[in-house]
Amino acid sequence: MSVLSLAWQTVKARTSGFIGAFVAILCGTALVAACGILMESGFRGGVPTQRYAAADVVVTGDRIVRPDGGDVLAFEHAAEQPSIPAALVAKIAAVPGARAVPEQTFPAVVVGQDGQPLASKPSFGHNWDSAVLAPFTLKEGTAPQANEVVLDSGLAAEAGAGVGAQVRIMTRSVPETYRVAGIADAAGRARQASLFFSETKAAELAGRPDSVSAIGVLGADAGRIESVLANDHVTVSSGADRSAAEFEDVSQTKSLLAILAGSFGGYAVLVAIFVVASTLALTVEQRRREFALLRAVGATPRQIRKLIGVETTVVSVIAGVLGSLLGILVGHGLRDAFARIGVVPDDFALSISPIPLVAALLIGVAAARVAAWSASRRPSSINPVEALGEAAVQKRDVGKVRLAIGWVLIAIGLGATTVPLFLGGQLGAAMSVMAALVLIIGLSLTGPRVIGAAVRVIAPVLARSAGVSGYLASANVLKNSRRLAAAVTPLMLAIGFAVVNFYSQTTLTAAVQQQTEQSITADHVITGIIGVPAEVAEAAKQVPGVTATSLVRTQVITASRTGDSVEVQSRPANGLDSTASGMVDLDVVSGSLDDLQPGTVALSDSHASWEDKKVGDDVEFWYADGQRAKLKVVATYRHDLAFGDYVLSAADARAHTNAGMDSAVLVKAADTIALDALAGRYPGLQVTERVAAQDRSQERTQFLLNLVAVGVILGYVAISVSNTLVMSTAARRREFALLRLVGTGRRQIVRMMRTEALLTVGLAAVLGSLVAAVPLGGLSIGLIGSPLPAGPIGVYLGALAGAALLGLVSIAVSTRLSLRAKPIDAIGSRE
Repeated sequence: MSVLSLAWQTVKARTSGFIGAFVAILCGTALVAACGILMESGFRGGVPTQRYAAADVVVTGDRIVRPDGGDVLAFEHAAEQPSIPAALVAKIAAVPGARAVPEQTFPAVVVGQDGQPLASKPSFGHNWDSAVLAPFTLKEGTAPQANEVVLDSGLAAEAGAGVGAQVRIMTRSVPETYRVAGIADAAGRARQASLFFSETKAAELAGRPDSVSAIGVLGADAGRIESVLANDHVTVSSGADRSAAEFEDVSQTKSLLAILAGSFGGYAVLVAIFVVASTLALTVEQRRREFALLRAVGATPRQIRKLIGVETTVVSVIAGVLGSLLGILVGHGLRDAFARIGVVPDDFALSISPIPLVAALLIGVAAARVAAWSASRRPSSINPVEALGEAAVQKRDVGKVRLAIGWVLIAIGLGATTVPLFLGGQLGAAMSVMAALVLIIGLSLTGPRVIGAAVRVIAPVLARSAGVSGYLASANVLKNSRRLAAAVTPLMLAIGFAVVNFYSQTTLTAAVQQQTEQSITADHVITGIIGVPAEVAEAAKQVPGVTATSLVRTQVITASRTGDSVEVQSRPANGLDSTASGMVDLDVVSGSLDDLQPGTVALSDSHASWEDKKVGDDVEFWYADGQRAKLKVVATYRHDLAFGDYVLSAADARAHTNAGMDSAVLVKAADTIALDALAGRYPGLQVTERVAAQDRSQERTQFLLNLVAVGVILGYVAISVSNTLVMSTAARRREFALLRLVGTGRRQIVRMMRTEALLTVGLAAVLGSLVAAVPLGGLSIGLIGSPLPAGPIGVYLGALAGAALLGLVSIAVSTRLSLRAKPIDAIGSRE
């Protein structure tokens, strides 16, 4: 009989023994496949194009930042869509058969008498010539002239405006009145409202001389256009990729999904490998008698290792194939969850191909084979002469190599917990989570030694205080600390992972809020629905007794060289005027914000130290639209959580955003009457308290995003916990039968298992809390100056209660099921 045939017969005969490994691999593969689908969708997914539906090719500015020299670890997409030279229109038109249509896109909102936008969706203005790209066709009226506009039919219906009506439209200044020259219609459901102006007026409102937002091409394929524009640093899109050029949220989503899936997938793979390895180790450990018997009848260590490997391959391939298919459903579930919290558009479609499914299958099978190899080393090396004797009693000590690796990982994890003392922000929070995972893996490897030391202290207390059941539980945990460690580890993982993920984010949020309140010293802030026109800050400065500064929230992209590699990273940044010193306190270390003019920049003190920059030096980076910058450093500051690592002049920051407006205006003024009058001239503007100066929506979205990701992984961990505890308890049927045959009652066995369950849950709670407390303590000290993390204690108590409930129920149910068989039948059953 071949090894494969023998392995298949074993799997069929011991189906219950392989269920645990099957479930672990199935769920792990599904999770990894879902992450792969999200990552692929970041490159190939999207929504159907609308405004460019008739265009064969769309040419836009290149949003990918490509540093010079070195191996780039990961390219970064610019947050803003860069404009492109209008001269490229003629260059493209020279291609035989090609028609090049330039497009201008800029914010344009139809407002009512109360100043509120009349469109229920994002609204943008365009030049009328670009209407052919949809194509938009006139349903009524004529093309727009100098002071006229054409509205799409949906917007016209919402505004209640027909041909000849007067509408107020706000772009980057006070609203202007336009006559509705026509109503245009396009096929399909529009995601955005469109307003079309004459060519001259659109160029004026766009505010980009000699530049256009995009160029639509009809009558030519992407290959021909790419060859013509090979040296012009543009992106040529066709097919489904046109939607990323059309919709800002789609472009950002594709970039975000690729990054998110890579990060989330890394955690998923790590947790899946850990869970599969621990489950398979428990499965193999429970078959020690069988392997001992095989060794006694002449099987070689190599044959036993091969048998375990083939069995694992059979189970993992079946589970992996089903798990990969299940990953499609999990991927759609994650997409829907991300859409509900605003991370991806509601209509964003996933791209599904065999690539992530096959990759997840290979990862699952590879993880299972490595775990099987590790688990098979000990049973395959049993001495044939002592095989059956050794099979009856657990080997007390743990392998030296395993112990050494475990202690090294614990040391690395403890070292990583100190990183947040020096690095703040998302990086510090991420290091806390990673440190907790490393500590958990280290504790799982040293678990029998750690758990053994703990039970040697606890067991005598149990034996004295809990009667017969306590004595039996004490004897069990003393003699089977490895089995207890296998039950404690997944519960510890669930508690530690949940607590450190939640409180790392709440602590970071509290630190940002705390520093923001310290940094913004203005009395009031002016905010708007679509932004604040740049002229508002200048107008506020003219009001007697008022000082003001523009605030522009933006991003910059930096490149850091490490050896031959280059790491490209997007960083939050803000734009301020030189008058900001009276309205913000960034805790300046050197230089002065009074010197902040176009062409200069202020750096956070930590980032300046990392880049070895000081006042007077030049620093290079990329603006939010991907344009290179080389600015002079005029100040360094400490409040980087509130204002990011880069503070630019408001003019520079504004010039490299598509909206071309301020995010807010900070104001020092004792009387708000004049400010209210100023804001009243611009529909949608309002004067509020200073706490509204910094937008917290991105932090809230990040927080919800982490909750979704952690929730999915915790769901997998919960399945693993239940799976492991049921396997561990169900394998003790013969032990229960023997106890009953020598006179132990069912209730005594149930109480014994309840005592063991309480001990399991208690140890998991203590170790899981310690695993979370150490990295969270370092993060909290580094961010908010307190060893206690910020956030409601109810979440911690809920995590403990959930883990306890899961552990107690899993052990109780499997115990009662194991006791259903008659003792005489169970004692003779096959293990």
